[in-house]
Amino acid sequence: MSPSKSTAGKTATWLKITIWILAVVLMAASVIYQRMTGPTHPKRGSFETASTTHNYRLVRSGISTTPAQVRIPDPGGETSGSIEWRRYPTEEDFSSVPMTSSDGFLVGDLPRQVAAGKVEYSVTLQTPEGLVRLPSGEEDTVILRYKDPVPATVLIPHIFLMFFAVLFGIRTGLSAIFAPSGMRWSAWITLAGMTIGGMVLGPIVQKYAFGAYWTGWPFGGDLTDNKVLIMWIVWILACSTIGFKPIKKEWIGRFLVVAAAAVMTVVYLIPHSMRGSELNYEAVDSGVEASQAIGTSDE
Repeated sequence: MSPSKSTAGKTATWLKITIWILAVVLMAASVIYQRMTGPTHPKRGSFETASTTHNYRLVRSGISTTPAQVRIPDPGGETSGSIEWRRYPTEEDFSSVPMTSSDGFLVGDLPRQVAAGKVEYSVTLQTPEGLVRLPSGEEDTVILRYKDPVPATVLIPHIFLMFFAVLFGIRTGLSAIFAPSGMRWSAWITLAGMTIGGMVLGPIVQKYAFGAYWTGWPFGGDLTDNKVLIMWIVWILACSTIGFKPIKKEWIGRFLVVAAAAVMTVVYLIPHSMRGSELNYEAVDSGVEASQAIGTSDE
């Protein structure tokens, strides 16, 4: 083997490794960002009593089969707490649930709701130094949504395949720019992962959690469903263009693959569960069956 070929091979290997590392880093960053910004991720904050800072997390997702438990660090010193809550979205008066001290925490349970039912709540602490209201800051309350249990045999493959598809999608986009020889097989793997994880298992997860297979376009405005649909369509377009063998105008295929990867990344960064399923309590109170009173939220 000539020195030039040896050097080229070494460079190609280094480039492939670099692309995989970049893809893993970008995918991990995207996942963390999405998790931290989603409306069902616990609301984090802190409060101070007796010159001590306490960090708290207010739960924003619950399972319909059990009450949602709210836990706040117990500052001690005869501090008591209560949870003020009401169904959301309604104009009902707030009800109060006392909190009890257990293992260093003040604990209280929110009454469970049916799937897609929401409650808004806040926590009030009576400390020796005065009242402390949580969450602190601009938000007055935290909104918690209930869902029905989803079997792990469905949920775990769904989550794995979605992460898998995003990882390969980012890797494919980078390959199209820097190492196009590995673009095709990676693009088709991305589409396969998106199809099985998003378009097959995703609706099944939705059915278990909220009673409907699909609440995105054209039947509703569920943003998570619409995100998956957009990502799936752009990869269908990219893969149908590049096919399985090099095409005459290869630059067009490379451009579409890069565009698909970019669209997928941007869309994926939209927080999970935004504009998701929401129970219409007004309809339920008027006699409509809960399973028929689920729509899409405005936030």
